[in-house]
Amino acid sequence: MRILLINHYAGSPRHGMEFRPYYLAREWVRAGHEVTIVAASQSHVRAVQPEVGAAPVEELIDGIRYRWLPTPVYQGNGVGRLRNIASFLRQVWLDAARLARELRPEAVIASSTYPMDIWVARRIARMADAKLVYEVHDLWPLSLIELSGMSRRHPFAMLCQKAENDAYRDCDRVISMLPKVQVYMKAHKLNLARLHIVPNGFAPEEWAAPGAPLAPELAAHLAAQQAAGRVVVGYAGSMGLPNALDVLLDAAEQLPDAEIAPIAFVLVGQGHEAARLAERARGLPNVAFFPAIPKAQIPTLLGAFDIAYIGWQRTPIYRFGIAPNKLIDYMMAGRAILHSVEAGNDPVRDAGCGLTVAPEDPVAVAQGLQRLAAMSADERAALGARGRAYALAHHAYPKLAARFIEALR
Repeated sequence: MRILLINHYAGSPRHGMEFRPYYLAREWVRAGHEVTIVAASQSHVRAVQPEVGAAPVEELIDGIRYRWLPTPVYQGNGVGRLRNIASFLRQVWLDAARLARELRPEAVIASSTYPMDIWVARRIARMADAKLVYEVHDLWPLSLIELSGMSRRHPFAMLCQKAENDAYRDCDRVISMLPKVQVYMKAHKLNLARLHIVPNGFAPEEWAAPGAPLAPELAAHLAAQQAAGRVVVGYAGSMGLPNALDVLLDAAEQLPDAEIAPIAFVLVGQGHEAARLAERARGLPNVAFFPAIPKAQIPTLLGAFDIAYIGWQRTPIYRFGIAPNKLIDYMMAGRAILHSVEAGNDPVRDAGCGLTVAPEDPVAVAQGLQRLAAMSADERAALGARGRAYALAHHAYPKLAARFIEALR
């Protein structure tokens, strides 16, 4: 097939997140498909932005044709980001005829986090007589309303709702990473025969060899905790309000000298809350913060954890399901997992690879960590092995990419 994927925030191993468009496209190319990704030159989730001047730039990355559109620099979620979105959509709209004519796509995928790219994707699909596909990362505007408190009558929320409704009405397929969206989408007039679930995944080759060495300071700290006989509870990923890391610190305050097993907390990452959380933890001798590390070092880092933590806020939006990348990494690393969540699905419970406790409950988190810490290393390893087997069976990108193509056909 000839596939055109529109994702404002698409990245690559060279640029950083988002990785999903790259991994799916790479598998499609390996299977013989032709793939073009159209993305913006500026994205708040990328570590490195592509070098783009005043005109679009095209480059080939692992057989994938990227077309970078020049968009303005922005920070945060204010007017600057709206200008960035508007610039990207305007350029794709104006370029629609050329893209349809030159690429002759058989499938056009609207895959940006926000839903307004469905309009430009629909325009291209109609010109090319291609299938129109809407890929759902998050439910917008519902996520903005329930997580950020945005009013349903806010102009941006109303714009997102119009785009989402149009997507469900006009698309040939909906691909959702969230597994429990059927009732919601049906209420918004989607014919559920068009819906297919394709979750987040991982690249098997990135776990086939040992990870890259850690920075000396981080490696030395982890080695010191292990030498002291402490159970290392680790977190690796973004540090924002949705990650509920205050709850983990509250639990750490309750476990300075755990009776069952001494516990050391190691948090690695970056985000809006990183500086505040690190400052808060200054008085906690059993907690250490470290900056984000390259993706190639993640297997090494996770391999040094005894227990991996992932937490969520208590919010109704998760009733439609969750699809966190870091959870899959934890599973592939073979770690026992403490999952603090209330959601429509729970991969940790499904895989039997750890414990699930209530969200926003430091006492429950502390008790769960103590239960896992009290296990022998072999018992935790058995939990981790179940998680790895589950990830291999359900989340490997070669399998997910094939499922995606089968849905298109």
